[in-house]
Amino acid sequence: MANDPRRFLRYLEEERKAALLYRSLATGLEGERREAMLELADIEDRHARHWVAKLTEAGIAVPDAPVSIHGEEARLLARARSFGVDEVLEQLEAAESAGSTVYDEEPEATDAMAQEEGWHAEAIQRMRTDQPVLPIRGAMRALGPGNMEDWHRTDTSGSTRAAVFGISDGLVSNTALVMGFAGANPDSRTILFAGLAGLLAGAFSMAAGEYVSVASQRDLFRCEIEREAGEIASKPDEEQQELELIYRAKGVPRDIAEATAASIMADPQKALDTLAREELGLNPDNLGSPVSAALSSFVAFAVGAFVPVLPYLLMSGPAALALTITLCAISLLVVGGIVGRLSDRGVAFTALRQLAWGAGAAAVTYIVGSLIGVSAS
Repeated sequence: MANDPRRFLRYLEEERKAALLYRSLATGLEGERREAMLELADIEDRHARHWVAKLTEAGIAVPDAPVSIHGEEARLLARARSFGVDEVLEQLEAAESAGSTVYDEEPEATDAMAQEEGWHAEAIQRMRTDQPVLPIRGAMRALGPGNMEDWHRTDTSGSTRAAVFGISDGLVSNTALVMGFAGANPDSRTILFAGLAGLLAGAFSMAAGEYVSVASQRDLFRCEIEREAGEIASKPDEEQQELELIYRAKGVPRDIAEATAASIMADPQKALDTLAREELGLNPDNLGSPVSAALSSFVAFAVGAFVPVLPYLLMSGPAALALTITLCAISLLVVGGIVGRLSDRGVAFTALRQLAWGAGAAAVTYIVGSLIGVSAS
């Protein structure tokens, strides 16, 4: 039976029945809910056309489409007309959930068809709980990254983030390093050498890590854009509909969204650029520069790491240590405040948090250094 094309007749019958039911239910609705029902019907009609084409290809006669509702669908419709559509939404959701995997093992169904069957239950569930449901794909996009093409990613971090957190890392780590050596009480030149070594080692490590991270991310984004280009070439109708639905999710009227999507899809390059921005959340002209991010990380870490080293370039002994503690405390507060401003967590909170963690790390390493220095002597 798995290789028998007559199974397409069953698929076609179910799709046609569902489309007719959704269209009939839509007549008793208004506004967004009516449009959602009609959109579900449109999707079922598109699936039906797919099976008509498969039956024709297999040389099997295609039955006429039903013009009236019978059986369980007729009872649902009668109940909805008597008591309101809300009375049947739970039953519709259960039926769609039960059939959501019908195409998962069907090689002749498209990936989009399998996904859309799963969306139906989600859409009806959102309608039943009075959540936004228009358009269907737009609603599913709002549920999270797992509901659309799951290979998409949208994180486009760049050099600004690397700079801010690079300064923070350099400041905290090298302050702890310098304080650890200071606790062991060697001469000032040893502390200075340790601080400079920590600065260079940390800066190069940060730069290398950031370069690899951004380069890998850039490769991923390019791969996603290439896959989107392949979909535009192989499935232009589906991509045009997806673009139309994205615009409708933003509130664009249906006729305008259709015309806009058709105009954009007429130019493959414009279509790729638009879908990359609208669907993937990517700017094809700015995918992040590994070199820029690496340089930014190097400089930022070095700037932060230079703060605890500076006093030992100017003086030595207890005076250098006291100045190091003062400069590092002020710098921790400033950097923490900047992080708070960027993250909207509150300047005072993040400044004090940065100071607490930085001071804690410095205190621990100072104590450990003191213990090592005593045992060594």
